[in-house]
Amino acid sequence: MSEDQESAVDDMDSEVVEAEIVEAGLLPATRSPRQPARPLIDRHTILYPGEAVPTEADAPTYTRADFEVSAGTAERLRDRAAPANTNRNYTSQRKNFAEWCEAMGRVARPCTTATYVEWVAGLIAREMAPNTIRTYMSGVRMWMPEDRRPGTTEARGMLAEYRKEWGKRNRVRKAPAITEPMLRAMVDTCDLRSPAGLRDRCALMVGRGALNRRIELADLDIDHVEVEDSGVDLWIAYSKTDQEGKGESTFIPADPADPRYDPVAAVRDWLNRLHRMGVHEGPLMRALTSKGRLQNRSAATTRGAYVTGDALNDWVRHRAYLAGLPGWHLITSHGLRRGGAQEIADAGGDPTHQGRWKPGSATVKREYLDRAQSRAQNPWHQVQATRRSAEADAR
Repeated sequence: MSEDQESAVDDMDSEVVEAEIVEAGLLPATRSPRQPARPLIDRHTILYPGEAVPTEADAPTYTRADFEVSAGTAERLRDRAAPANTNRNYTSQRKNFAEWCEAMGRVARPCTTATYVEWVAGLIAREMAPNTIRTYMSGVRMWMPEDRRPGTTEARGMLAEYRKEWGKRNRVRKAPAITEPMLRAMVDTCDLRSPAGLRDRCALMVGRGALNRRIELADLDIDHVEVEDSGVDLWIAYSKTDQEGKGESTFIPADPADPRYDPVAAVRDWLNRLHRMGVHEGPLMRALTSKGRLQNRSAATTRGAYVTGDALNDWVRHRAYLAGLPGWHLITSHGLRRGGAQEIADAGGDPTHQGRWKPGSATVKREYLDRAQSRAQNPWHQVQATRRSAEADAR
């Protein structure tokens, strides 16, 4: 520096903290001005008059504490997992999808909408049932992170068109309805001196009287059953149309004309046998050994002492076989629900409440009420009535 420059520096009020020597013409880079925080808005944001635009600077700073749950909460989350059958189905569906993605060189999770659509198109090409494809679609999509799930418009559109085509070529086979004569024939095969006979008779009478779904019947607790002379009151703690588990009461009237087919007698006899076995609480429906003893299932299944819906199907199908019913191999416990609902509709009633369908259920209207009305108004009834009248006049 020159003497004049040194003097100027000495006269400066500010203190030089740090300095560097640079070549002439190569000044040090200046610090970039601080960039404003990015706004946190999208096309759905609504701002009130005078309200500032929110930015990243307004966003909270999260720590591990904001994302971690306690051990007790984690246990509750695990306990609320889907039923075992549902979990097995989800596992199978997602494995199928992941293997397909690997073979196609695509990312499985999270997948793109194009990958999802291509996979659904492949399921359609395999001519799977539309309802099965829909279940697969739901299982895989719910597997994706909530904010990165694929779009469904294209896939659902393809499935809707395929459903029309598939419906022309296939008729959905439903479990046969168990009519009153069929029910009595099945009950007649029950040896009321044996535990299995008492249990199966109870399952048949309760399943038909309450129009139970099979899982509702399998989940019934002894404490959920109140037996009175006038009938049986069941507390259905959870059902397909009661996802929140509020619970609902269903009443089965007594039918004392013949005790063998009376729901009250059927439930009382089975409860008495359970009490003699030392069972006073827990599941109403129990697995038995070939000798009529209670099976120890506590470690054999995730349902513990509660039987499965498949077990109920086996009991009902076995009784249909013993009764010599045609097509016995197609009969399931759902036939109790179908047969009971149809008999109520044929008598002019509405099975909606008894079977715990949603009010105004399209299924009840289509499958039972409209069917009953159509049969009652069939024009051949008038032909037969006219014929009988003519035959009576001729006599």
